Amino acid sequence: MTTLTVTARGQVTFRKEVLQHLGIKPGEKIELDLLPDGRAALKAAQPAGTIDHFLGLLAGKTSRVASIEEMNDTAAQGWAGKK
Repeated sequence: MTTLTVTARGQVTFRKEVLQHLGIKPGEKIELDLLPDGRAALKAAQPAGTIDHFLGLLAGKTSRVASIEEMNDTAAQGWAGKK
C-alpha cells in the first residue's frame, strides 16, 4: 500500500510508480469516483474526442492532396507494420 501526504492546500502528489501503474503520463487527466464508506476509485481519464475534431486534426498541415489509392496503400502498409 502507498501512503500519500495531503498538503495544507489539500493537494496530494502521486509517486512516479503509482502514475506508471495507472498508465498516466504528465499532462494527462485522472478520474476519481467517490464510493461508499469513504473509498474512492482512481483511473486514467479517457479522452473524449469527437469525429469532427479528428477529421480536422490535419487540416492546413499540407497543401498536398492524396488520392484514394495512396490512402489505401498507406493504410495497408500501416496494418502490415510497414512505414
